Amino acid sequence: MSRLTDPLAGRTALVSGGGSGLGAAITRSLLSDGARVVITGRNERALRDTASRLGPDVTHRVCDVSRPDEVASLAEGLAGEEISVLVNNAGIAGPVAPLTEISAEDWDEVFDVNVRGVFLMCRAFLPAMTERGAGDVVNIASVSGKRPLLRRTPYCASKMAVIGLTATLAGEVGPLGVTVNSLSPGPVSGPRMERNFRLEAERGGTSYAEAEEAFVSRSALGRMVGEEEVGAAVSAMLRMPGLCGADIDLSAGMVAR
Repeated sequence: MSRLTDPLAGRTALVSGGGSGLGAAITRSLLSDGARVVITGRNERALRDTASRLGPDVTHRVCDVSRPDEVASLAEGLAGEEISVLVNNAGIAGPVAPLTEISAEDWDEVFDVNVRGVFLMCRAFLPAMTERGAGDVVNIASVSGKRPLLRRTPYCASKMAVIGLTATLAGEVGPLGVTVNSLSPGPVSGPRMERNFRLEAERGGTSYAEAEEAFVSRSALGRMVGEEEVGAAVSAMLRMPGLCGADIDLSAGMVAR
C-alpha cells in the first residue's frame, strides 16, 4: 500500500484530548483512513462515550498529559501496541485577561497542558518509533502562536512554544525515520470559541455577535474552520511522506490578513 493513498491502513494512532471536539474529529478522520485509534484524556466518561460511538477500532485510556507519572503509566499500558502515529491534541484555552491580571498559577496550568504535555508524550512514545525507524508525530498548535490575540498571552505563548518544539524535534528524529510536524488551526467553531466570544463580549462591553464578528472578519474567507476540516488536515499531512519540520496553517486565511 502506498503512503500517499493508504497512510494509516493497519496502523495504530494515539490521540490525546480525544474525548471530544478536535480530538474526536481527528479520530474520526484517522479511522476513515484505516487506522486503529487509542484516545486519551482526563474525562473518562467523555472518552468512553466517544469510543463507544465510534466503534470497535477505538479504545480509550485516561491520562492527564501534564503529569509525568500518568504519561509513564499510559506508555506502560500500551507497551503491547505499536503506536506509529502520535497526535498531540490535548490543550486548554486558559484565561482571557490582560497579562497583568493573569495569575502565575493560571499561566503555569496552560503551559503544563499545552507544552509540557507535548514534551512528555513525545518523550514517552518516540523511543519505540525511532527504534523501528518509522513513525509520525502531529502536534496541534494554533495560528494564535504566530499573530497577536489580545488578552490571551498564555495560550499564544504556549502554542508558539509547540511550533518551536516541533521544528527542533523534527531535526532530532527525522534522520531516524520519524516525521514531526505541527498543524495550526485558526478559530474553530464550537464550544471553546463560544466561550471566548462570551468572555470577550463581557470584558469589552459588546454583544456576543459583535465579539464574534470582530474575530471572524480577520479571516480571508470570513469564517471559522470546522472540526472536521482539522481532522481531514491531519490525515492529509500523514499522506505527505516528505513533510517534516513543517507548520501548516488551517485558518480560513486568518494569517493572511
